[in-house]
Amino acid sequence: MESVQAIKQRFEIIGNDIKLNRAIEKAIQVAPTDISVLVTGESGVGKEAVPKIIHSLSHRKHAKYIAVNCGAIPEGTIDSELFGHEKGAFTGATSTRSGYFEVADGGTIFLDEVGELPLTTQVRLLRVLENGEFLKVGSSQVQKTDVRIVAATNINMFDAIKREKFREDLYYRLSTVEINIPPLRERQDDIHLLFRKFASDFGQKYKMPTIRLQDDAVRLLLKYRWPGNIRQLRNIAEQISVLEEERNISLTSLNGYLPQSGDSQLPAVIGKAKKEGDFSNEREILYKVLFDMKGDLNDLKKLTLELLKNKDTSKVQEENETLIRKIYGNGDEEFTEGKGKEVEVLQLPEPVTEHSSPPPPQEDKYHFAEEIEIEETLSLQEKEIELIKKSLERNRGKRKAAAAELGISERTLYRKIKQYNL
Repeated sequence: MESVQAIKQRFEIIGNDIKLNRAIEKAIQVAPTDISVLVTGESGVGKEAVPKIIHSLSHRKHAKYIAVNCGAIPEGTIDSELFGHEKGAFTGATSTRSGYFEVADGGTIFLDEVGELPLTTQVRLLRVLENGEFLKVGSSQVQKTDVRIVAATNINMFDAIKREKFREDLYYRLSTVEINIPPLRERQDDIHLLFRKFASDFGQKYKMPTIRLQDDAVRLLLKYRWPGNIRQLRNIAEQISVLEEERNISLTSLNGYLPQSGDSQLPAVIGKAKKEGDFSNEREILYKVLFDMKGDLNDLKKLTLELLKNKDTSKVQEENETLIRKIYGNGDEEFTEGKGKEVEVLQLPEPVTEHSSPPPPQEDKYHFAEEIEIEETLSLQEKEIELIKKSLERNRGKRKAAAAELGISERTLYRKIKQYNL
């Protein structure tokens, strides 16, 4: 078994980070087996190196190695690309075509961005992983293949499963062994080392002196968050190598090549799951109010039924104290804690029968109130005349403007003026 250092030299992997070394160790250990491997990590961290290591150290190293970017193939053609198709299976299928799983029989397939696979393709892939069988598009004949699958993704697979974008059974089948590649910002000691390597390579490529960073520029390089990881670092090293005439790079010069959006060291607001009862829109709030009102109405129905069945209101009050508190609240007027102050309950009138005497007339509690009669001071006709007069005064007798102000036609206004002798 080759050492980690030998593998780094063979595949030109730069860095001595502990997490990076652990990832390479896991790749070396699983290589002799046929276990499915899932490589995880952010975009640009160098995930494509792991399947190459696994293939080169396995017993399949003399067979084909095919890398497929699942995110770059259109959804309508990805099944044909992976599994092949028969002639006439769809428009444009002028001949039978072998897919990657058929061509790579006995070898290794690297499925990059596997999280972008459509759900229908995921079902086909699951069958290949379970028993090595697949069907060409437009064919009913089952074919066998013996391939090892190494997949990679930069998305959170558990979130994708929760959103029903990825099948849970396929995830556990792919991730028999999971290898995580750390982001560049967690490999502080490797950042300057990688930059020097890229600067040297581009100096030789473009036949120019190698660029070097001043001390303050190195500190900025280490402080930057590198959202694009190694790919972004490589691109910036290439830009500076080509564009800068001065080969000793200062802090100011380097800062001009770093996008400011990723340079912030301030804490970021991260998404968190909604709590129960945390409403995101007005519709949910309205539903909550309606459900609460429905509950209160049901409680009132229950309390009213109890009062109708049982004439002893004090007993009803005692038995339904919790319900009354729920409906009317816990205000001081209704209840005083520890004193048991009673709630005034509406007394229902006794039903009137043939033999019962009518109830005595109740005293008017509001006999002292002054009775006010509101008289209509103006008739509708007088109001209309007054409005027409005021409109004509404001518009200085101009009937057209007055008609527009009143919202009627000029002809109608003329008729009303003659009618009222204005």
